[in-house]
Amino acid sequence: MLLVTQFTAEAQDLLRDPTQFKWYAVTLLVLVMYVYSVEVERRRWDIVLAGAAFWLADWINEIINSLVLHFTDRAALWTTTGDTAYLILIGLTLEISLMFAISGVVFAKSLPRDSRQKLLGLPNRLTIALGFSIFAVLVELLLHETGYFHWEYWWWNTSFVLPIVVFGYLWFFLIAAYVYDRPDDRSRLRVVGAMAAIVAASLVVFGPILNWI
Repeated sequence: MLLVTQFTAEAQDLLRDPTQFKWYAVTLLVLVMYVYSVEVERRRWDIVLAGAAFWLADWINEIINSLVLHFTDRAALWTTTGDTAYLILIGLTLEISLMFAISGVVFAKSLPRDSRQKLLGLPNRLTIALGFSIFAVLVELLLHETGYFHWEYWWWNTSFVLPIVVFGYLWFFLIAAYVYDRPDDRSRLRVVGAMAAIVAASLVVFGPILNWI
C-alpha cells in the first residue's frame, strides 16, 4: 500500500495552521486591494472581472489538486512546503493566492483592444495566453528546484510539462480573456458569478462536510 510522500506529510503539518501567520500577509492583501481599486476608479470592470475570473480558475484547480491527494492518498499534482503565512490548501499558500489575484489583472491589461487582431499568426488572445503560460511554468520549474514546490507524477513533472502549460495555466488566461471580451458587464458577472458559486460550493462540500480537502 502506497504511503503519502514525505513532502505531502510536511505540507499536511502546515495545512491551515494559524501559528504560521506572518505580518507581511497584510501588506500583500493591501497591494491586491490597490491594484483592483485603480481599475475600479477607472471603471474598468472588464479588467476587474477578468482578474476575478483568473483568480477563481486557480481556486478550481487547487480544489481539484487537493482532491487528487484525497483519492490517491499519496500526493497531489503539486504540493507546497516551506515558510508561508498560511497554507490554505495542499498546493495553495496565501502568497500564491494573492499573486494569482494580481496576475489576471496584469494579463487583461496586456490584451489588445481588438480581439480579432493576429499575433504571430494566431488569435492574439491565444498567443498572449500561451506566452504567459509558458513563462509561469518556467517559474514553476525554478520553484521546483528550490525543494519547496513538489511534483510527484511523471505526467505532471519536469519531463512532461505540456499538461502543466495547458491545464495548469492556459485555461486560466483563456477564461480571463473570455470574460474580458464579453459584450457587457452583466454577461461578465454571470460567468464570474457561476465560477464563484462552484468554488464556494466545492469548498463547503469537500471541506467541512466531507473533510476531503
